[in-house]
This record gives sequence, structure tokens and C-alpha cells, in this order.
Amino acid sequence: MFAGLQTHPWAYPALEIVHISGIALLLGNLVLLELRVFGRGAALPVLPLARLALGTAVAGFSLAAASGLAMFASQAGELLANRAFTLKMLLLFTAGCNAAWFHARGSLTRCDTVAKLLMVTSTLLWLAVLACGRWIAYQ
Repeated sequence: MFAGLQTHPWAYPALEIVHISGIALLLGNLVLLELRVFGRGAALPVLPLARLALGTAVAGFSLAAASGLAMFASQAGELLANRAFTLKMLLLFTAGCNAAWFHARGSLTRCDTVAKLLMVTSTLLWLAVLACGRWIAYQ
């Protein structure tokens, strides 16, 4: 399977499209939820919107993770030597820890200052992950 990524001219670009689509679903839904928590769309109840947005974000993360693992497997040695890739993995881990803290403290029901800080941190971390992902090609 992974050898096919290197031999078929359309395989790797197609996988990148899946990867970017997953990222769009993830980040787009997190930003949507963040906008609601910060007061936009006040007519929408937070918890039902969160169920929809977070479910879709998890689906996006799953697409991005699966396609990312396949891309990694096709050129693991190159990526492990790439500083942008290493930073991306560190940022992904940090984003996961941030999300775990956000949900463990019940931030969606609180929507307090700490919840808002964690949401902004999440968005900034994911944007940094995105930037590192693009930067990988230029290292």
C-alpha cells in the first residue's frame, strides 16, 4: 500500500486532499464552537452545538490522523529528520493535552475565563500545527 504512494503519481496528492479535508473539518468546527462561546450566534444553545461541532471535529481529526499516518509510513526516515515535522508532532501532543484538560474540567458547561483561554489556546495550537505541516515541504 505505502509503496503505491510513491509509484502512482496521483496517490500521494489524493492522500494530501484527504488530510487537508480532515484538518478543515477539525479546525472549522473548533472555531465555530469557539465563536459561539465568545458570544456569536447566541441563539444557538452551546451544548447541542458542541455535540455537533465536536463530533464533526473528531471525524476530521480521524481523517487527518489516518491519512497522516499513511503519508508518514511512506517516508518515515525523511520526516523524522525534519524539524518542522518534529515540532508538528510536539504541537499535536500539546493540543491533545489541552483538549483533555478542557473536557476533564467540564469547560463546556462552565464557559468561564479558563474555558475561553483553553479554546483560544486550542485554536492557536491547531493553526501552528497547520503551519508546521506546510513548512515540512520546505525543510
